[in-house]
Amino acid sequence: METKYTEIPFTWPQGFKADGVHAGLRKEKLDMGWLYSEQPAAAAGVYTTNQFQAAPTKLTKQTINLQHQLQAVVLNSANANSCTGAQGEQDAVQMQKLAATKLGLSTDLVGVASTGIIGELLPMDVIAAGIDQLQLTDNTKVTEAVLTTDTHAKTVAVTCQIDGKKITISGFCKGSGMIHPNMATMLGFVTTDAAISGTLLQKLLSQATDTTFNQITVDGDTSTNDMVTVLANGVAGNTPLTETSADYATFATALTYILGELAKKIAADGEGATKLVAVTVNGAWSDLEGQQVAKAIVGSNLVKAAIYGEDPNWGRIMVAIGQTDAHLALDAVDVTLNELPMIQASHAATTDVSKLEAPLAGTVINVAVELHNGTGHGQAWGCDLTYDYVKINATYHS
Repeated sequence: METKYTEIPFTWPQGFKADGVHAGLRKEKLDMGWLYSEQPAAAAGVYTTNQFQAAPTKLTKQTINLQHQLQAVVLNSANANSCTGAQGEQDAVQMQKLAATKLGLSTDLVGVASTGIIGELLPMDVIAAGIDQLQLTDNTKVTEAVLTTDTHAKTVAVTCQIDGKKITISGFCKGSGMIHPNMATMLGFVTTDAAISGTLLQKLLSQATDTTFNQITVDGDTSTNDMVTVLANGVAGNTPLTETSADYATFATALTYILGELAKKIAADGEGATKLVAVTVNGAWSDLEGQQVAKAIVGSNLVKAAIYGEDPNWGRIMVAIGQTDAHLALDAVDVTLNELPMIQASHAATTDVSKLEAPLAGTVINVAVELHNGTGHGQAWGCDLTYDYVKINATYHS
């Protein structure tokens, strides 16, 4: 099928401004930022299913649900404002008010996002000073201001034609550890100048999340602050998209591509990771079961450790598949490792072990599973489990 979008160097869509600053929440790195649309934008969000949902996450969800509109999002790293009780909720509201006041907006048009240490109150004097520093610029510093243990900013942008108009979709995210989402993952922000209603945008985001952000894992932990938001301000001037629009599929495919690329960037940058693990499952009873099997494999600590050790221990993959509730043809499972047969008919393939070890020395490991039990398909992404993961998390608070 012809690809109808083009990836471009990261840039903001028409009508969007942003900034990032060092407010003092961290010793040196950028730690506060915002996104701003020149006009109210249709907005959608997906949020963590962790029962201890952080104050800023709850506030943004409540704000978007009012009318599926936002005009700005203010964010900080270093402090999650999570498990901080009534004071934390008040601080999130105050952060929203401070940004709204500076931008001349109603608080109902401002989202809030925080990430970092759980259980510590926000230093509101630092937050206020940081917001006071923020400007409306074309720079991309906000993509760095949201990082915690990430090794680099994660960004992607595409253009496509909608209703004869060139539209841009740009996304950035943070995420490296505490990643095993059940809705979205970590913090993700997508902006576009396409015109589309907030309710339809919400439907699209929820659908695309299931096959992208929900299909990655680093360590099996779902954060209290996970959230992905999408803002569409319509500045490109296309006729507002509907599900019957000729270019609806183009937009949906491009948005899903953005989310999928961001998800893979998070998996590849897992704390201490040296390898991206991509699993594709075909022949499943259903797409849902294909997704379950794929995620079980990338989520297995035994599989992750074997990949770090460059050990083609295929038994660990079979264990991961068998632990799911998927319908299985027990004598018919095939698995390839970077296209080399590893398991055939649920038994060891005839490929020499030395040949299987070679691809494991690379930085991208592709595992393909054929279940021979239906037409379902699934994909998932993860990383290896290294000594550095333990080191990073043993000293995270300090």
